[in-house]
Amino acid sequence: MAEAHAKQHDYHLVDPSPWPALGSLAAFVMAVGAIFWMHNSFAAAPWVFAVGAAGVLAVMAGWWRDVIREAEHGGFHSKVVQISHRYGMILFIASEVMFFVAWFWAYFTVALFPDQANMVARTELLGGVWPPKGIETFDPWHLPLLNTLILLTSGTTVTWAHHALLHGDREGLKWGLICTVALGLTFTMVQGFEYAHAHFAFSGNIYGATFFMATGFHGAHVIIGTIFLIVCLFRALAGHFTPTQHLGFEFAAWYWHFVDVVWLFLFACIYVWGAGAAAAH
Repeated sequence: MAEAHAKQHDYHLVDPSPWPALGSLAAFVMAVGAIFWMHNSFAAAPWVFAVGAAGVLAVMAGWWRDVIREAEHGGFHSKVVQISHRYGMILFIASEVMFFVAWFWAYFTVALFPDQANMVARTELLGGVWPPKGIETFDPWHLPLLNTLILLTSGTTVTWAHHALLHGDREGLKWGLICTVALGLTFTMVQGFEYAHAHFAFSGNIYGATFFMATGFHGAHVIIGTIFLIVCLFRALAGHFTPTQHLGFEFAAWYWHFVDVVWLFLFACIYVWGAGAAAAH
């Protein structure tokens, strides 16, 4: 009777799941381990972080598996349910936009007003100029430009994969995803190389703090998006997704394009403008 009643509507009443509670616990352990590790509180802190990170990855795998089963085999993702999912993804990306607005705000509030009269401490700290005196910024036309081209190209390849799927071209879907994942991994490696050769640190100056927070969180989003696309690639190789039923891949493409757009703002505002301001003084 309960099953017959459930089929009378188009909504999905989700079964009880352990993943939210386990995910929260794993994320808490990972955060505690990271904090103690950064403060060198005790020798086992890296292992605490590793256990928490492993737990987060396990939860991701289990939760994704359940959602894939619901979509591919359970038939729970009706048109009505997909509308709700799309609203949820749109709101999530909107919240991510505001997250990055905070980092841009922190950057611009000091970059635009480095010698504000009522901010005596700021003026003394920055020397009245931006970037602060003694800071050697990145040349935006070397590695940052390379990473910009890499990320823009990855936006093209994920669009290629999406259009291939819509036209039933599964080979195009697979190769488009392979190229996008490869470009995402390349971006991360280039950014890691760039960080290793930075002439300023995260601590000790406000330029380094705002630079690494903004670009670092973007880099974290690139890693998350790459994992998202890797899952989609494995699903495509397993025969999942059809031209009319591919919500998971669609969300991955939305997220990746969001990452692209944020990087364009970072490149223009932090790299190009920062280097230009440094050259001016």
